[in-house]
Amino acid sequence: MEIQRNSGTLSHKFKNYNQLISQISETYIQGQNNVVAAINTTMVETYWQIGQYIIKFEQGGNIKAAYGKALLPNLSRDLTHSFGKGFSLSNIIRMRQLYSVFPIYAELPHKLSWTHLVELLKIDDPLERSFYAKQTMLENWSTTELIRQKK
Repeated sequence: MEIQRNSGTLSHKFKNYNQLISQISETYIQGQNNVVAAINTTMVETYWQIGQYIIKFEQGGNIKAAYGKALLPNLSRDLTHSFGKGFSLSNIIRMRQLYSVFPIYAELPHKLSWTHLVELLKIDDPLERSFYAKQTMLENWSTTELIRQKK
């Protein structure tokens, strides 16, 4: 296949139909991967911000003792009612924990998915968590592989 630039656009010359299908497939799959990565990045950033809001609310003394115990369950209930999936109590707890563990957004391992981060948040030791985060990125581990490696 030969690629020529004409007027700032790419012009492809394909030797056969299979090359055309192959190039379209490759481009489409890359586009899908880019969309998934963008969605994941936005989702992790959003969850981090939600965790930040929760902790700032708690630290601001905005909760009374009785309400404080019910804050996370109440958030889960109300946000699930408003938005549906994504706001289970365990997810709300993890969002809060994400901000607690990574209070500086730039220090968050951005190349990892939310499911990777959830698994890493289950590790109490910061050194161990950092090790597994680095290995996951270096070795390109799936979440399943990360769980297996942690055992």
